[in-house]
Amino acid sequence: MQQLEYNPTLETVLMVEKTIKKFSGELGITNLWKKLPRKVMYQTYRTVVDYLLESNKIIIGKDGKVIWIWNQERIKRILSEGLKVR
Repeated sequence: MQQLEYNPTLETVLMVEKTIKKFSGELGITNLWKKLPRKVMYQTYRTVVDYLLESNKIIIGKDGKVIWIWNQERIKRILSEGLKVR
């Protein structure tokens, strides 16, 4: 496992997620960072963004805007309909 130089707290990850959901499809990475309700080091913020990209919770559009794509309710519905996952 890769050692992270900037370790975000769970509180920071949740704050970034909430901000991205709020402004989904409206802002790019840097402008979203400026909209966070409290200050976070940019490197730590980028660590969270990279995590969200790798976990398929967000995508970056061709125009550079960040889009929230994770839909927990839809996943629950699909699983309740009998989809088997590994």
